[in-house]
Amino acid sequence: MGLFSFIKNAGAKLFNRNKKTTTPEARVETITDAERDAEKARLMEGMIKGLGLEVDYLDITVSDERVSVSGITQSRADKEKIIIALGNVNGIAQVEDNLEIAEAAVEERKKAEAKFHTVERGDSLSKIAKTYYGDAMKYKVIFEANKPMLEDPNLIYPGQVLRIPPLQA
Repeated sequence: MGLFSFIKNAGAKLFNRNKKTTTPEARVETITDAERDAEKARLMEGMIKGLGLEVDYLDITVSDERVSVSGITQSRADKEKIIIALGNVNGIAQVEDNLEIAEAAVEERKKAEAKFHTVERGDSLSKIAKTYYGDAMKYKVIFEANKPMLEDPNLIYPGQVLRIPPLQA
C-alpha cells in the first residue's frame, strides 16, 4: 500500500475534460466536480476490466487528479499493473494503492516487487532492459510484464510508467 506519483499530462486520454454536457433537449448543464469524478472512476473501472486484470471487490474513487484504488488481486503482478494502468491515464498525478493480494497467493507476496520506470525521451525497451538487467535483449521481459497495457514493444512514450519485474532466477 502506498502513494505513487505519475506525470499528470502524459498517458491515455480516457475521459473528456469538458465540464459541460448536452442533454437530449439541447440544453447545456454544468455537472458537479463530484459527478465528473464519479464518471472518471466508472471509466477507469471499465478500463481495468477491459484489460483483463483480475481484481475482486474493485473500488476506484477519483478526486481531481488523484485516484484511490482498493480490491483483492490474485498476484503482485496484477496489483502492479492496475496501479500503472490507472497512473498512465492523462490527468492523473497520483494513485493511492489500497489493493491487497489474496491469501491464496501468499508465496507471491514473498517475491520481490517490480520497479517502476518513467519513460524519458529517447528510451526504448531495449535501452531500459540494458539499464535494469544489463542485457538489451531482455526487453521482452519488460514488454510481457506490461501487457495488456502495451500492445507493441516499439510504442512507448515519454511520461509513461512501465513495470520492471525482477528477473526470475
